[in-house]
Amino acid sequence: MADSFKDEIIQDAPAASTTASAADVEMAEGGGTSATAAAAAELPFAEGGEDDGAQQQQEKIPPRVSFAQYLATPTVTLLVGTGENVTILTAHQGLLVKSPYFEAACAQFADDGSPRQIELPDEDVDAMGCFLEYLYTGDYFPRKVPGQRALEKDPTIPDVDLSGDQLLKHARVYTLAGKFGLQSLRSLASNKIHCVNSTAKGEIAYARFVYANTSKDDTVVRVPIANFWATRSHTLRAEAEEEFRDLCLEFPQFGYDVLTRVLDEKLRRERNEKMHPGSTPGSARKRPRHSSTAA
Repeated sequence: MADSFKDEIIQDAPAASTTASAADVEMAEGGGTSATAAAAAELPFAEGGEDDGAQQQQEKIPPRVSFAQYLATPTVTLLVGTGENVTILTAHQGLLVKSPYFEAACAQFADDGSPRQIELPDEDVDAMGCFLEYLYTGDYFPRKVPGQRALEKDPTIPDVDLSGDQLLKHARVYTLAGKFGLQSLRSLASNKIHCVNSTAKGEIAYARFVYANTSKDDTVVRVPIANFWATRSHTLRAEAEEEFRDLCLEFPQFGYDVLTRVLDEKLRRERNEKMHPGSTPGSARKRPRHSSTAA
């Protein structure tokens, strides 16, 4: 297309020169049409050029890759864990390379028949399973119920997370997605965290994992945790007072974040009371919580 475009300009060149000469005569006679002729000679597109540009734009759209094409790519062996606890998983390379982490790892493979395997000694098997399930299906179990802040039911999973296992499941997927560079999976796991009903002890286990495995700047999961304990610690601390104290000592940043929000909330209430005397501030919750005694 580019060559034919150049030929068209070359063929039109003599005509442009003739027009320019005529324009000079008209200018000498005092006419003002020379500017119009010059502008016409400088048109950026030949006739039909805009259509050619639209066609070029369409050609830039990458073709859709079918699911069968993904499955036709080589399989990669994933060694999750270490020693006797190693679990062998396999996945198609075409799907794995959607992750920048695995794209870089797969780029090291040679096409000489040597094994295609990646060692993941520090990863959790269940979280890796959720990661692969997401690559193949676009989601992982349990899925969110459309239009509700709830997850699909499973008779093997209790309605109330007493131990924090359900929160930890999604927290592990969240951190794994961050490491592997899948922001969409990271956001999905974060949303599912807010659908879990837990107890104080479950929240402690979840908060400990988050503060141990995320950076100080990760406000997506840290801020809701600090906000929750800042607004509910006076009622739930009695259920897990010793664990709460240990968490504050183990992760001073957690204690600082909670204290900061307690002071900020106090200042906000004072300002609100001054502006709206007699108003009662509402309580905000990250998600429903249950007393361990009631559960």
